Amino acid sequence: MKIVSRNEELLRDALSRIPQSSSRTSLSSYNKLIRFEDISAAAFKIQCGVQKTPCMYSRLSKQYGMDIYLKKEFLQYTGSVKERGVLYLLTSLPQDQQRKGVIVASDSNFSMAVAYHASELRIPVFVIMSTSTSPARVKMCREYGAMVISYGTTAKDSQTHARRLAQENAYLYLEEEDSAVYLSGLGTVGLEVYEQVPKLDAVIFPAGGHCGLLAGSAAALKHLNPHISVIGVESESFPVLQQSLKAGHPIEDQACSNHHFYGDVSGLCFGSNSLQLTGKLVDKVVAVREEDILVSMLRLLEYERATVDAEGAIGLAALVAGKLPELKGKRVAIVICSGNLELHLLQQCIARALTLDNRVCRFSLVLSDSSGDISKLLEILAREEARVLDIKQEHTFVTSELFTVEVTCTVETRDKIHTAQLRNALLERYPTATWTER
Repeated sequence: MKIVSRNEELLRDALSRIPQSSSRTSLSSYNKLIRFEDISAAAFKIQCGVQKTPCMYSRLSKQYGMDIYLKKEFLQYTGSVKERGVLYLLTSLPQDQQRKGVIVASDSNFSMAVAYHASELRIPVFVIMSTSTSPARVKMCREYGAMVISYGTTAKDSQTHARRLAQENAYLYLEEEDSAVYLSGLGTVGLEVYEQVPKLDAVIFPAGGHCGLLAGSAAALKHLNPHISVIGVESESFPVLQQSLKAGHPIEDQACSNHHFYGDVSGLCFGSNSLQLTGKLVDKVVAVREEDILVSMLRLLEYERATVDAEGAIGLAALVAGKLPELKGKRVAIVICSGNLELHLLQQCIARALTLDNRVCRFSLVLSDSSGDISKLLEILAREEARVLDIKQEHTFVTSELFTVEVTCTVETRDKIHTAQLRNALLERYPTATWTER
């Protein structure tokens, strides 16, 4: 990786502009668009602290008619690409501030990365979490080495408490912003993708409110090869980036979900630096449905054995939804940036995705109350190679003839075509069978 001669000068310039006030970082006060030299300097400085994650050819390529390479950033120690920006940010702090410590207030991937890397750098680190935070996240953050304090019932309560502690104890309050230092760290993903996949045609990134990864990586990729198409993907439910680009400034009043499924995808657009870079360098921003994200998560689990969250799966979701037909036959890299899906959500997401993918279906029919008719139904299901997941019989509230039973079956099929074949076979034998639509 080429490091230009002025990197040290540029890095010193960046560091001199980082405020040393303990009340908050205000890192966005260093308000200039990052350059390739800044990203190269970041790559050099963090190379021993983060994983150079693989960018591997995917078996999904045949399914979507293009050469797909997956940049597996979810393999970072804390399961998130945010480590790159966080590590560069922490190592760029003055030594005096490193001795005093830092404080954050959320249960986001950013806070997890701060907890881990600050501990590794022997920087005192405090994380304020609301009492509604899942016990698993609290436990994980403590295992990374942070002092975790539960305070308040909302994220706003935690943030207010963190700012007060920062002011009283000279800690540096950190929150995710789009400073040049942070964006340069995130932009190192673009350098690695370019190095790992020759002759790239396009790179797809998650977008949404926190579009620092998209903006920083676009700066690297467009410098190296202006012909590489850089594409951002966000949720249709929270088209924060598209609305901000249209308005020409970060949208402040966008209604956002607090559901952990979406994570940073639903966050507010947090700064003008990212927005300027995105508007200048990103070729296209598309939006996808929640259903497409869930199916994308299923595809990654099945084909790549990768358990990712919504932010990690949203790039592939653009292909699942057919939003990028111009990439057919091209060489495309997709950044899988995060794998921090909570276990209770994982089960719900996969179950729902199987239904959306027409691989789990349910039907009801009325049979005579005899074991022979039930056996015939099971024979048909076996012949059609459908796997029975659940079968229920209802006697009491059946409104048809006496001595009949309503049978409801939930079955698993291979795909949409297999489901249609099963449905036709059952309707041929049981014309009154009803199917529960997804």
